[in-house]
Amino acid sequence: MNHPITPSIELITTIVSNSNFDPFKKVATAEVLEHIITKAAQWGADQELEACCEWLGQEGWSGESRQLRAARRPKPSSLKEQALEALDRMWNGGSTHTDWGLFRRALEQLDD
Repeated sequence: MNHPITPSIELITTIVSNSNFDPFKKVATAEVLEHIITKAAQWGADQELEACCEWLGQEGWSGESRQLRAARRPKPSSLKEQALEALDRMWNGGSTHTDWGLFRRALEQLDD
């Protein structure tokens, strides 16, 4: 029985080839297995989300499907947003060494 969310052979091949798996060793490292499992889980979750959004749209809930997609797959914060959050932490006395790295990266992106 074939489940609706079954990765194609092409997708499996792509994920495995991008995982640095060495077929001559015949044993995958923990890092390789983590990469493969993570990519497969992400793909399956994306397929399920798209199926849910499609169903919502067919039922007349297109606005809700956009909200669902935005909530479940938020865009990562920009470097500027991350630096501003780090600045807030600095003002509150909770900055870290990583925050100072964010400031540096954000400043390096500015034009001279």
